[in-house]
Amino acid sequence: MNILIVEDERVAARRLERLTKEILADRVTSIYCVETLNDSKKYIRNHTIDVLILDLNLHGQDGFTILKDVVSESFQTIIVSANTDRAIEAYNYGVIDFVPKPFEKVRLLKAFERLEGGTDFATKVLVVRNQGQIQIIQNDSIKYLRGAGDYAELHLQDGTVVLHNKSLEALNKILPPSFLRVHKSYIADLHRIEHVNIYGGGKYKCVFKDGTILPVSRTRYKDLISYLETGR
Repeated sequence: MNILIVEDERVAARRLERLTKEILADRVTSIYCVETLNDSKKYIRNHTIDVLILDLNLHGQDGFTILKDVVSESFQTIIVSANTDRAIEAYNYGVIDFVPKPFEKVRLLKAFERLEGGTDFATKVLVVRNQGQIQIIQNDSIKYLRGAGDYAELHLQDGTVVLHNKSLEALNKILPPSFLRVHKSYIADLHRIEHVNIYGGGKYKCVFKDGTILPVSRTRYKDLISYLETGR
């Protein structure tokens, strides 16, 4: 993982760096620390990162500005902040976790477990940023998601399509279990699926209650059938 820590307190930044290395070990490819909004934006524009560890009070400036202003946001975000009154706001931005200060190693470990799918954590909304505007998409309004390179198309129940600036892989980590990766290019809301059609040659398709049809890969077929039979 390529990790960026944005923290204006040097002692806190060094501790975050040390604990992150201890927790992730050889999974860390690179880790870099900056203290200001401007430095963080410059770094993100010039480097590919997988994880952003972000404080919210950066020399009096709002850390959320990074999530609002940076165009390329394929990374996942963990907030580490004493501003616990902003936790709900943070989750509305689609962050993986909000770690309150002061924190211990075990709490940071939990955040990374969530990042890697080790818990049942899931965001309740997806936040889409488009031309400076923020749109909050409720999960229950999403019918399915389709991969579009480094982005993902959110196909909503009302027929509209919204482009999210995170990849299908990234969104798959934070969506609830009722959203299943049924194909390399599709994530489906399983509550909307009526049945699965089986064709010759190991080909499968899931049929939604409204008639929408999506392909199902061989590797995902058993997981899909198991969920439809057991509801979990």
